[in-house]
Amino acid sequence: MDLVNFAQTTLVPRNKIPDFKAGDTVTVFYKIKEGTKERIQQFQGVVLQRKGSASSETFTVRKISNGVGVERIFPLHSPKIESIEVNKHGVVRRARIFYLRGISGKKARIEEKKM
Repeated sequence: MDLVNFAQTTLVPRNKIPDFKAGDTVTVFYKIKEGTKERIQQFQGVVLQRKGSASSETFTVRKISNGVGVERIFPLHSPKIESIEVNKHGVVRRARIFYLRGISGKKARIEEKKM
């Protein structure tokens, strides 16, 4: 098992990642390849969870687009992710906030952390 941990920590390139957790609003800038062109697209939403550890860590981001909830799972150390920007730090009492899926409108607001 030490060999696996050694390989994950030394061989996998890591991006600069800000500190964020469930309840925070983030903007993920990721690369999209369309034919021969490559562009950067933004996905802004609330982090529902962080899952995994080391190089296999992922996080789920949810946003509302045209009245429809859209969730996307990103690998944290993916080379496709250009950068992650934390817009707001939210105050939640859980590590996984899947209850946001069932509510909408004012109930779905997350209180902002005072700094």
